[in-house]
Amino acid sequence: MRVLGIETSCDETSAAIVSGTPDDMQLESLVILSQDVHRLFGGVVPEIASRQHLVGIVPAVNAALHDAQRALGDLDAIAVTHAPGLVGALLVGTSYAKTLAFSHGLPVVPVHHLEGHLFATLLEQPEAKPPFTALLVSGGHTLLLDVPEWGRYQLLGQTRDDAVGEAFDKVAKLLGLPYPGGRPVELLAATAESPEHGHAHYFARPMLRRRAVVTDDDYFDCSFSGLKTAVLYAVRRAEAAGDIEQQRASIARGFQDAVIDTLVEKVYRAAKLRRRSRVVLGGGVACNGALQQAMRERFAGRNGVVFAPTPRLATDNAAMIAAAGLFRALQGEHAAPDMTATASLPIPGIFSGKF
Repeated sequence: MRVLGIETSCDETSAAIVSGTPDDMQLESLVILSQDVHRLFGGVVPEIASRQHLVGIVPAVNAALHDAQRALGDLDAIAVTHAPGLVGALLVGTSYAKTLAFSHGLPVVPVHHLEGHLFATLLEQPEAKPPFTALLVSGGHTLLLDVPEWGRYQLLGQTRDDAVGEAFDKVAKLLGLPYPGGRPVELLAATAESPEHGHAHYFARPMLRRRAVVTDDDYFDCSFSGLKTAVLYAVRRAEAAGDIEQQRASIARGFQDAVIDTLVEKVYRAAKLRRRSRVVLGGGVACNGALQQAMRERFAGRNGVVFAPTPRLATDNAAMIAAAGLFRALQGEHAAPDMTATASLPIPGIFSGKF
């Protein structure tokens, strides 16, 4: 099967072609048009994002077909992100996908953006397949899932306020760093002295208690709003003392360490509970090298394997949408004519259960 994927959920206009089966996928092409204009505003402006998708979607699809040396007649389906995301941006992708599919007699497969992130690593590392523990961390989402098989996802934990990526963006702004903030904060934190030497700020690890048990309602959940506020106060104190420039790296390192320690512990708890030896990271924050290293070090003692996508497949992209769409298409799923964009929607197949 060969699927064209289209992704327009936020500020990347992307198209890709994936072929094969869920056990043997080949990425034939991937085109990503990033909207750097949002840097001027320190965040994504929905109306601008929608207009940029209108400009870029046709060239992106044409380029994906060209790079794969394929024609529309070579496709078996068109997969498109229909939820969650910015409604105006999603509407550009869903409207175009339905029109293109109808004109060529192809089925449309609606794909949930977060399910796409679960498939992203599989395109580069075929061993990143169920069963596994998944951590999805991005600017809009922080989810901890157990994945016994494709299409079935148990929700173990999630953020109760800010997503991890959102916290990185806000801390970056406090420290005078550019948007998006994940990579700038990581680079700045890397210049700080190691915490063993006492040079990094220490921030409390949110929702981590020494005597927590699995039945506690915060055992798997995360919260980053308080951590963000703690950084704000640290910045203000440094500014009042006149040495903010000397402390910027230390504050960035302290913030990042707190985030990483929290995420690693939550994932470890989930993997231990479900006896998983594989961990899959997804979303833009999965690019963070310090997070990947800490996760691998923690799981090395129990012979665990941690899979993380490369930056190109960690950020929003159509390859992951095509991959998830290929799986859904092989299940016989396709969109009804009235399928449309939805700003918020649970991942299909997600369920909760007793711990």
